[in-house]
Amino acid sequence: MIVDAHAHYVPPEFLDEVASGRRKFPSVKLSVENGGYRFAFANNDAKRPVPPGMADTDKRKKWLAEHGIDKQVVGGWLDVFGYDVPADEGADWSRYFNEHLLKGVKSHPFLVPLATVPMQSGKHAAKVLEEALDAGFPGAMIGTQPKGATGVLDDPDLEPFWDAASRRKATLFVHPTFGAPDERLKAYGLVSAVGRVTDTTIAIARLLYSGHLTRYPGVNLVISHGGAALPMVLGRLRRSFATAPAQNKDPMEGFKRLYFDTIVYDVATLRFVCEQAGADKVLMGTDAPFTIAEPEPVKFVDAAKFNAQERAAIMGGTAAKLFNIGA
Repeated sequence: MIVDAHAHYVPPEFLDEVASGRRKFPSVKLSVENGGYRFAFANNDAKRPVPPGMADTDKRKKWLAEHGIDKQVVGGWLDVFGYDVPADEGADWSRYFNEHLLKGVKSHPFLVPLATVPMQSGKHAAKVLEEALDAGFPGAMIGTQPKGATGVLDDPDLEPFWDAASRRKATLFVHPTFGAPDERLKAYGLVSAVGRVTDTTIAIARLLYSGHLTRYPGVNLVISHGGAALPMVLGRLRRSFATAPAQNKDPMEGFKRLYFDTIVYDVATLRFVCEQAGADKVLMGTDAPFTIAEPEPVKFVDAAKFNAQERAAIMGGTAAKLFNIGA
């Protein structure tokens, strides 16, 4: 079985339901521009328009079949997670999205849904995660910045969430939420090309140095975009720890517990990620339906010339275990 372990999906029924206004969320605003939806949260600027293809299951199913992919793991879209709204409302918003996502994939068994949780509050995130796991979600997709455009994943406030995730042995897919506060990135498309890489690298480096992955050993943590720059800077992280070990935990203890997707767009880089982490810790992904998505994921992995055992793990074996995907 071949699995795309990194994709995004927003059910069309969810968009229509929010647009109807039947359920009120005081901090959530939805506008329609040129036929597309844009969300805004807590009086902040509107997010990007929902991308074409985000809610189109017919085209998605056809594309997957054409590329020989059997299952696709789908989280929501980070721009609708609403981490910047008040915690109580954020928990209700996450539940609302999760309900629609579960309903939305019922008639599309090739989709494997990941829940969203209100990361702005560790207590609320823990409760919603437990509810989602009980409802049948195999895990959740979480953003790198739990306050929306700020925050850190090692915030002590999030300890109830990490404790629940570890106790339930949940799989968490970490995805960047970078919003380009650095003025240097606001040109040349650097937000996507570089900003999301630095965002993820910083967020996970903090978890490594804080010892989160050894303190919460039950968590399976999948890092998007090939782990960003982490595999490339691993030597520097080790060296920094060696020079001041009393300040941090050993980053290697956490790194060896991480999983990574294949979205690096370069065969040599993919092989390097596998050399650093092990092929059994790497999962094929696409980042569909964004324009930056890997267009030929199976061919891309095959171009790296892994042996049969490595290929089987990358193409779907590891994803099937992490996301409880049956044949």
